[in-house]
Amino acid sequence: MAATATPLTADAGSFQYFHTVELPARLAAGNGPLALPDVVALGSLAISTPAGAYTFVPEDGTVTVRPGDDADTVIEMDLDSWLGLISDLDTAPGLFYSGRATATRGKPLRFVRWEPGLRAMFHGLPPFDPDRVDLRDTDGSPLDPTRSFTLDDCERRPDTLRHFLTTAGYLVVRGVFAAEEVEAMLADAEVMQAEATPGDGASWWGRDSSGREVLCRVLDANRFERFRGLSDDPRIAALRSVVPEPLVGRDPDALDSGTVLWKRPDVVEGLADLPWHRDCGLGGHALNCPTVIVTICLTEGTPEAGELRVLPGSHRGTFPFVDGRHHAAPTGVPVTVAAGDVSLHYSDLMHASLPPTSSQGPHRVSALLAFVPPEGGHHRGGRHYNDVLLDHHDGQVEHLADRFG
Repeated sequence: MAATATPLTADAGSFQYFHTVELPARLAAGNGPLALPDVVALGSLAISTPAGAYTFVPEDGTVTVRPGDDADTVIEMDLDSWLGLISDLDTAPGLFYSGRATATRGKPLRFVRWEPGLRAMFHGLPPFDPDRVDLRDTDGSPLDPTRSFTLDDCERRPDTLRHFLTTAGYLVVRGVFAAEEVEAMLADAEVMQAEATPGDGASWWGRDSSGREVLCRVLDANRFERFRGLSDDPRIAALRSVVPEPLVGRDPDALDSGTVLWKRPDVVEGLADLPWHRDCGLGGHALNCPTVIVTICLTEGTPEAGELRVLPGSHRGTFPFVDGRHHAAPTGVPVTVAAGDVSLHYSDLMHASLPPTSSQGPHRVSALLAFVPPEGGHHRGGRHYNDVLLDHHDGQVEHLADRFG
């Protein structure tokens, strides 16, 4: 269901109106039954603010709204955060990491698990079922989710690549960068690795089982001219041409406009290994999506090296955050890449970065850049939604389950 035409603000009147008029109307129009299957086993959830509290109860074939906080899980937040949540600008993980939401009853991660249901209730976005997705090629036949393309395909059949990207949510293009170019980028990455220090505000760190600090990501790769020029490289421009949305490169001088990540074996703390997530999972979806992430593969992306897996078609629905190693986690489809390959994916696509299965390297190293809506930004005036991860003086980025589980 489309968002309400009634302007909502962070005040008591909007809070009461939304829960007594606007949300019941959305639920009755179909959003309630849409959300129910995903939340029916989660118990009730209450959102409590200085303006009062309302509880969401899965029952009678829908989700009903009741005044008060008589719920299995109660989440307390201010009215600005509530408005961000119902506007698809704030998320449960983002609110927890930034300290703007607190579980006063029940487990914090239950609120995180409710998120697909909340997005269905508020916005009519369907929960995604990876076991029932039906992806079709241009001729109506089943889409091969492991298919890859070449730069020549961009010129000869761009509509085919565009259809695959918009349908599956990702795209793999082989052999875009030559071996000598990859080696030069790896050499720059070695310098970045040597210069990064824990707590510098421009890098993510974790720890291995021995307690050693390990670098997982640098955010200022654009200090190096080779990385700074990637957004304007004609080969990247050719790939961008198959994206139907009018996206632009991020400001090359901004932190996070060019990043490099390293997969590390034996990491037991931090976010070296990302769970099933979407890249707008810490906030900003309504402003910054669609965004397309471009990944330049500098080494192989095998299971031994630490592979990326995706849920084809999941950018058109919503799916819970879950550890990729959890027994109930979906398997997904591996993004099988070699050095010099390039992949594209929509930021809404659910994907997981799994730990290497081998202690022997080389492990996966990738360079990332993004193309974003021209009008995008941060609704609270911040620099980047991911900055909430950088609140530790030692640069350690805690896994959500470790911090709030």
